Amino acid sequence: MSGSRAARPAVATRLRRLRRDELPFDTVRLARYLIGKTLVHVTRGGRAVSGRIVETEAYPPRDPAGHAFRGHTASNHSLFLERGFAYVYFAYGSSFMMNVSSDRGGVGAGVLIRALEPLDGVALMRRRRRRTALRDLARGPGRTAAALAIDKRVDGIDLCGRGPLWLADAVRRRGSISISRRIGISRAVDWPLRFYERGSRFVSGPALR
Repeated sequence: MSGSRAARPAVATRLRRLRRDELPFDTVRLARYLIGKTLVHVTRGGRAVSGRIVETEAYPPRDPAGHAFRGHTASNHSLFLERGFAYVYFAYGSSFMMNVSSDRGGVGAGVLIRALEPLDGVALMRRRRRRTALRDLARGPGRTAAALAIDKRVDGIDLCGRGPLWLADAVRRRGSISISRRIGISRAVDWPLRFYERGSRFVSGPALR
């Protein structure tokens, strides 16, 4: 062995992938459950980029603010898959965002991943985001997708499967969960369906209560 220290294994390689039967059926319960869990993307070349989920928003069935509200279409098909699949869409003409499908097959509902605490691949996240501040790399749903190279190519991927993008167990015990109204929408704005880890500096929106 050479005198240089061996590279430290990525956090993601030491984590257990979540099974679908561990995911709650209820969208609101899933949004809470995902706080503290890990989102992992292994990019080309085998480089793992990952982060702790610290903020989510629930968009349950029949939610007027949800993409499923007007029915099943080709563009929102992944939102109607059974719980645990990625629904990726392009928003505001500038950013990809990712939901986790959250109900039974045929029922459109999802949990938006709003913010991550970076774990693996921080240098790669910084290059992708053209930012150096750790706090800002994945603080917001568009930033999260950019930092993890999430785009339409992974729309519909099974987040509980053996693919390159998956949900994993927590790296440590999560803190208390706080609840607030959702951010950046114009319908059902007062519904208390935003969840975040209390005290996390990586949360994207205000700590309302």
